[in-house]
Amino acid sequence: MKIVILERDSLGSDVDISCYEKFGDVTVYGNTLEHQVADRVRDAEIIMGNKAPMNELTLKDASSLKLICLFSTGYDCVDLQYCQGRGIKVTNVVDYCTDAVSQHTFAMLFYLLEHLRHYDDYVKSGAYGLQERFSNFDQPFTELSGKTWGIVGMGHIGRKVAAIAQAFGCQVIFYSASGRSTCTEYRQVDLDTLLASSDILSLHCPLSDRTRGLINKNSLARMKRSAILLNVARGPVINNADLYWALQNEEIAAAGLDVLEREPITSDNLLGRIQDSNKLLITPHMAWATREARTRIVEEVFRNLEAYMQGMDRNVVSL
Repeated sequence: MKIVILERDSLGSDVDISCYEKFGDVTVYGNTLEHQVADRVRDAEIIMGNKAPMNELTLKDASSLKLICLFSTGYDCVDLQYCQGRGIKVTNVVDYCTDAVSQHTFAMLFYLLEHLRHYDDYVKSGAYGLQERFSNFDQPFTELSGKTWGIVGMGHIGRKVAAIAQAFGCQVIFYSASGRSTCTEYRQVDLDTLLASSDILSLHCPLSDRTRGLINKNSLARMKRSAILLNVARGPVINNADLYWALQNEEIAAAGLDVLEREPITSDNLLGRIQDSNKLLITPHMAWATREARTRIVEEVFRNLEAYMQGMDRNVVSL
């Protein structure tokens, strides 16, 4: 089998992928841009990728293609209708980064909630050593206990975050964008209630027509001015220009983002102008990327491919 790996760098050099050589001739590319896809997959029978677009334009000349293995849970980079029409199977990896993303959610929350950048800078600048009293808390901060934590997307990650938030003493509420959630452990509310009630609002939903632009100027205006917004879902769930306006006008207190509308960040993204880390924290789409999570991706894709070779379906995505 001819296997083409389009985005090896997305797995990190510290994770071994030699296991795939068991299945055939493997061609590896560190990264692949959209205009490079078609030429690189022309002779492929199996493609492994992450964000590279898989659609008629990029796949029409790949006449031998039988399987696409994604190094991700999300599959919005794939035109499923086109692939199914050609009999190309698509597999993804599920529940590999629940612990990683949940951990990063709280790392961002506490960084913002306790103004950690400010206090670290205060000590390292020498200001702390020059004061007479033992303590400094010129940027007031609050306890997490007793706060209302709102969640959009009560899947594996949403439930993990909810359990941790509850352990810290939060009341957890959630909104189901699809309206099909079966979660009964936490109180489900409508979007207006979620926005108005949440002291912390974290996003863990997939990108869909229902969630694209869900957090916009109107929804931000309905949130508490003291609220902290966290996005570890997909960038387009938040309208970045509207969030910039809300932060500049103190419609909400702060935001922590691991994802943006376009990645990497572009020069025209207004959020890049905000240098105040008490107000905005942006990390480079790395919440999922602990070494353990990336190792699980490699192992799970191996199992997906192994199942395919044995004539079985495993983690096959369908419309």
